[in-house]
Amino acid sequence: MMKDDKENRPFKSSIAPWLAVDDAAKAVDFYQAAFGAAELYRLDDGEGRPVIAELAVGEAGFWVQADAGAGIGNGGGPIRFILTVADPDAVFGQAIRAGASEIVPVGEGHGWRIGRLADPFGYHWEVGRRLE
Repeated sequence: MMKDDKENRPFKSSIAPWLAVDDAAKAVDFYQAAFGAAELYRLDDGEGRPVIAELAVGEAGFWVQADAGAGIGNGGGPIRFILTVADPDAVFGQAIRAGASEIVPVGEGHGWRIGRLADPFGYHWEVGRRLE
């Protein structure tokens, strides 16, 4: 198990769905009302509406993205995945060597070290780690 360098504790990897919806604000409100979801992260447009939000129901996390036409940004479907790992560069490289196609190289932005790839079955994956 990989260790978290900051606190020398085991790093908890996770896989979470990333949902593309036409109205992210309405989706966030629904998931909060329906499932008691807590908002963990939010990236707003210039007017206070969420463009991307990370939500969790208990310890089960998922993401919501505003995406007119739901799916355009997800490789043709309304869902992709975010794989959070200790070393995104290594895992991203491993996936490419195994047959994935690079969509966006690993880089830093919005508090993450993250890249995006497509698996051979058409699913898109964000592979990354939140920066401390």
